[in-house]
Amino acid sequence: MQRRQLKRILIGAFAACAVLADAGGAAATAAASNEQVAITTPPAGSTAWVHDHSLGRPLPDPATADAATVAAFFASLTAAQQDRLAHAYPLVVGNLDGVPLRLRYQANTLALTAEVARAKAVAADRKADPTTHALAVSRANDCQALLRPGRQILAFDPRGRGLVTEVFGDLATAQRVSVIVPGSDTDLGHHDRAVDPLSAPAGMARALRAEEQAQAPNVSTAVIAWTGYVTPVGLGPDAVTSRLADAGAPRLARLLDGLKQTSAPTAPPTLLCHSYGTVVCGAVAPQLHGATTDMVVLASPGMDVQNADQLGTGVHLWATRNPSDWIRVVPYLQVGGLGHGADPTDPDFGAEQISSAGAAGHVGYFDPGTTSLYNFAAIALGDYRDVVYRTG
Repeated sequence: MQRRQLKRILIGAFAACAVLADAGGAAATAAASNEQVAITTPPAGSTAWVHDHSLGRPLPDPATADAATVAAFFASLTAAQQDRLAHAYPLVVGNLDGVPLRLRYQANTLALTAEVARAKAVAADRKADPTTHALAVSRANDCQALLRPGRQILAFDPRGRGLVTEVFGDLATAQRVSVIVPGSDTDLGHHDRAVDPLSAPAGMARALRAEEQAQAPNVSTAVIAWTGYVTPVGLGPDAVTSRLADAGAPRLARLLDGLKQTSAPTAPPTLLCHSYGTVVCGAVAPQLHGATTDMVVLASPGMDVQNADQLGTGVHLWATRNPSDWIRVVPYLQVGGLGHGADPTDPDFGAEQISSAGAAGHVGYFDPGTTSLYNFAAIALGDYRDVVYRTG
C-alpha cells in the first residue's frame, strides 16, 4: 500500500472516531488537514541578547546553554543586573530555564503587558479586517487574564497560537511537583477556559493541586500547567504523526532540567500526560535519567513504542482510559511513521493499570470525585499504596 494512501486511511480512521466524541472531542473534528508550524527556535530578542556584552562577558546562549549554566550565570549577577536583563529582554529571561523563578515571573509579566498593548493597538486599527480584529481582541483578553494578581507565569511566547506555562503553588519550596502535559487543540487561547475548565491545562492543574491538598494537607505541592509546545489542531495529519511531539519533547526536557536548578522536590516531577501529550511524554522518556520519574498517561492514542520497556529505565509508567473515551477506537498501530503504536492500557504493554471510575469522555479525568483524579494525586504525592487499580 502506498504511503499516501495509508496516510489517508489513518487520518480517516482518526476522524471517524470523532463522531463518537463527547464535547471535548467534538471540537477536534474541525481542521482535518491543518498542519501546524512547530516552534523550535529561541524566543524573540535572542539575537540581540547573544550580542549584548554590556556586562563584560557573554550572556548564555538560549539555543545551547543548559539550565545549570544559566543558573550559575544568574547567580553571579547582582539583583540590579538581573532586573536590568529582565526589562531589556523579557521574552528571553522569561523563557530561559535555569533563571530564578522570581525573575521569570517578573519577565513574563513584562512580556504579557507588552503583548496586551500590541494586541490592543492592532484591534484599534480601523484598517484591520474583521478576522485580524477578532484575533487581536482575543489575544489581548487572553494575556490580560494571565496578568491577574496571584498568577505565576513561568514561560510565555506570543509566537503563532501562543505558548504559556503556569505554576500553581510555591514551586521554590514544593516537596512534590507535577507537570500537566496536554494534548491537541491546546494553546494560549485554550490554556484556561471559563466554560468546561477541566478540559484545559490550567483547570486540570488547579483540580490536581486541590486534590493533593485534600489528601495530604501537610505536604507542600506545586502543579505546572505546561502549554509549552505547538499541539495538533483537530484530527488531521499532525495527530497521526509524531512530528509535533518530537519538536515538543526537547522543550519539555529543558523544563525538567530547569526545575532541578530552581526547585528542590523530594522526587522528580510527576508527568501527567493527556491524549497527544502522551506522545510527547513517550518521546521525552528515554532522556529521563537518575531517580525514577512517575509518568501517568491518560486518554492515550499510543506513545510511539510497542511496550513500556522501550521508554527506558527512568520511567515508572501508569496508564488509564475510561470506557466512554472516544480515543479507545483509534487505530493502535504504527506503519511508516503514521499512528502511535500499541495501546498503553493493554495489560501486555507493561504499564500499571489504574482506575478512572467516574470519569466520562475524553476530558473528564480531572473531575472532582473521580477515581482518576484521586489516583493522579496519590501518585504525584508518592502514596502508591493508596492507588486504586483497574479491575477486569
